[in-house]
Amino acid sequence: MLDVSVNQSINLNFPQYSQLQFPSNPVYLPNVGNGGIIITNTGSGFAAFDAADPNHIFNTCSVLSIEGLNGKCGCDDENEYSLFTGQPINNGELRCSLKRYRVEQNGNILVVFN
Repeated sequence: MLDVSVNQSINLNFPQYSQLQFPSNPVYLPNVGNGGIIITNTGSGFAAFDAADPNHIFNTCSVLSIEGLNGKCGCDDENEYSLFTGQPINNGELRCSLKRYRVEQNGNILVVFN
């Protein structure tokens, strides 16, 4: 996975991000990071992860889709990760967890960065 620069501002008042005002509602941001970014309100803050599966060479199937509170790879092995912790779920053989980004909140603005 490439070490790309990320510095993305998100206004929680915008309709596409308003569900982040409530816990357990992940949102996907395309065209940021390697495979986009998935942000989740954890109830005690925000978690942001690159949506590219770190246990694959990057391709179209390795971008995670949101399934409830998990991110699931579209490749044949269907790797799955917690969107709260970034850790793999149900597969102890996976070597890498999701790439985490920092999140700072200032009022209704979130800044996701590394």
